[in-house]
Amino acid sequence: MKTALPSILAILIAGALVGGAIMLSQSDGTPSTANVSVADGKQIVEVTAKSRYSPKLTAAKAGMPTTLRVKTMGTYDCTSILRIPSMGYEKTLPPTGSTDIELASQEAGATVQGVCAMGMYNFTVQFN
Repeated sequence: MKTALPSILAILIAGALVGGAIMLSQSDGTPSTANVSVADGKQIVEVTAKSRYSPKLTAAKAGMPTTLRVKTMGTYDCTSILRIPSMGYEKTLPPTGSTDIELASQEAGATVQGVCAMGMYNFTVQFN
């Protein structure tokens, strides 16, 4: 048992370091706008689902018809089941592809939050 203890301890420390790095890289609190585009008078907000949602926080323009486009790339984890509680929306996303969700026009100050099936990962779109 004495020889297994250093290995177990090393695995636990490595897991804590990797988990901490992932948490720090997820968001610094600054909303992204790089994933927002406008085409034909409609705003498109793109979010990627694979092991987490990215970006975690997005700033979008209020008062404009908006489509949330969720992209998957070999996604088989809990982020493949998307819930948007404020809309009563729940859907299993395809493992690879793109799913468009109409959000309509949102008022300034509104937020739309998506969450995975297990409630572990989420993303927020803030309308300004």
